[in-house]
Amino acid sequence: MNILLIEDDIAISEIIKRGLEDDGKYKVITAEDGTSGLDLAWDKEFLLIIMDIMLPGIDGLTICRRLRENGITTPILMLTAKDSIEDRVKGFEIGADDYLIKPFHFDELFARVKALIRRDSLIRGSVLTIGDLEIDSNSRTVKRNGEKINLGAREYTLLEALARNEGKPLSRETIQYRVWNNEESMSNTVDVYIRMLRKKIDDDRDEKLIHTVYGFGYMIKRPDPKE
Repeated sequence: MNILLIEDDIAISEIIKRGLEDDGKYKVITAEDGTSGLDLAWDKEFLLIIMDIMLPGIDGLTICRRLRENGITTPILMLTAKDSIEDRVKGFEIGADDYLIKPFHFDELFARVKALIRRDSLIRGSVLTIGDLEIDSNSRTVKRNGEKINLGAREYTLLEALARNEGKPLSRETIQYRVWNNEESMSNTVDVYIRMLRKKIDDDRDEKLIHTVYGFGYMIKRPDPKE
């Protein structure tokens, strides 16, 4: 199982490569700059991509954006020396799956790697399950507590996108441009469809799944058993 590591710091790259390959499950392909890293991401199929944000040639955020714009959904773990909310939000908006702040312990990196790979293998299954919500991506059917819910095409696409990013907020712009590929909708179109979706998914139910991230967008998450 191949992992792509794009990191220009040779010492860090060697530590990550050696640590992951010592587990015996992974083979790590390395690149020392963004240009060669992007070429590898185009040419080969990887289980996971780990990359620094600050890279010579092409920066990590640009690589991430280009891959997502071209339909490559491989999980991406970003490494960054900057711990700012703005940077992380920007990365999540363009399709990064997780962030790790330098310096970090290898055990934490390894745990993030395993979690991303495990999550990706689960969501690639034909049925997504979040609480009592079931989404069959093959038949494009939706059920909640066993009851079938009829959705329009755009409603379904929105729900599946939220579900495949469970627990991670999607901005209104991401939904409009990346999920729907629509640049001509009115600015409140996403809000309108969220209201329609909530009426079908959450109304008259004690456990709400669709949540507003105020000032940003929306996300879906399973009920907290502690609540």
